[in-house]
Amino acid sequence: MLKHDSMQVSQDQPIYSEAPLQLLLFIDGRPKSKQQVQRIRAYLKDLQAEYNFELQIIDVGQQPYLAEHFKLVATPALIKIHPEPRQILAGSNIITQLKNLWPRWQAAVDTYVKLQEDLQERVDDNGRVAQPTSTINSVAVSAELLRLSDEIFNLKQEKEKLIEQLQFKDRVIAMLVHDLRNPLTAAAIAIETLQSNYNPDIGQFQRLKPALVVNLLRQARTQAKTIDKMIADLLQVGRGTDTELIIIPQKTEIGLLCLEVLGELRDRYTTKAQKVETDIPQDLPCVYADPERIRQVLINLLDNAIKYTPEGGTISIAGLHRTTQKVQFSIGDTGPGIPTDNRERIFENHYRLERDEAKEGYGIGLSLCQRIIRAHYGQIWVDSNPHGGAWFHFTLPVYPS
Repeated sequence: MLKHDSMQVSQDQPIYSEAPLQLLLFIDGRPKSKQQVQRIRAYLKDLQAEYNFELQIIDVGQQPYLAEHFKLVATPALIKIHPEPRQILAGSNIITQLKNLWPRWQAAVDTYVKLQEDLQERVDDNGRVAQPTSTINSVAVSAELLRLSDEIFNLKQEKEKLIEQLQFKDRVIAMLVHDLRNPLTAAAIAIETLQSNYNPDIGQFQRLKPALVVNLLRQARTQAKTIDKMIADLLQVGRGTDTELIIIPQKTEIGLLCLEVLGELRDRYTTKAQKVETDIPQDLPCVYADPERIRQVLINLLDNAIKYTPEGGTISIAGLHRTTQKVQFSIGDTGPGIPTDNRERIFENHYRLERDEAKEGYGIGLSLCQRIIRAHYGQIWVDSNPHGGAWFHFTLPVYPS
């Protein structure tokens, strides 16, 4: 707050000054400047005993907005704010500077007082006598405006951060909810197959070999665990304030992971009589990645491939040890493909091709796929399939041997 040096003035009230000479002394809490400030204040007090002027003491630690208002680069600093022109004294020799300028300041005040006396005799067009404005009060108002402006800026930043958090939650939750359908469908099919072939009268499965029963039970249990993990992710996203995906990288066999996802989606592509071709080298190295996050990428890319590939079409999956540090994985389809002009924007959140407005897909999944891959310091892109359709490629770091 503004501190008055000679009169008892309430800190909570605006200060109105009638003194023609008005000075501001900016101080700080540094121990090394304490003695200099004491000398300056003592000198000003001696001057004030002989000459009437208004002095305000301002602690920059309490009023940084005023320091910003006057663009101060050092303290202590003494500022003559009235009469104009404004002058700033700073450095280690403020008292010396003040001694040299004091006669000029007194002369400027005398000139100002004479002008005010002349103005008192004039009346403006509205019949009111022109009155001088209070400069120190206007400085206090400016300081308050700067403080409010700073608070508004901080509130805008907090608002933008909250919006970013909400948008991030919306995208992740939408993707997780979308991906929940696949393990739910796989678990439901396994359970329904077991139930429809179970004869409670004899306590046995009919038309199902023991090995198939074991496989269906294993699949149902695996999918239930996947669902449980995804629900836990949903709860974590709902509670958290993060705007980035949590990645827990580990040694991951991406080829095996892809085959597991294909097993979950088998009913989807077999219903459309689609052919799946895989080219995953046996010596493809493991990647250093979060298996659950990469599973989400694979599910979304394969889900789109199945969706956009016509009945009887082909879905291609390929792995490539691209460099000693990167593995490239690719998923292709024989659908309509992605127009060249849209290949960058296809990864934007909620971006949809005009032809796909009536379809579900290519809205949220690809945006999150890109965030997942980038969180692994990889890249994801799309280009054309030589046989028609689209090829989606992404890279992941090789697990260090």
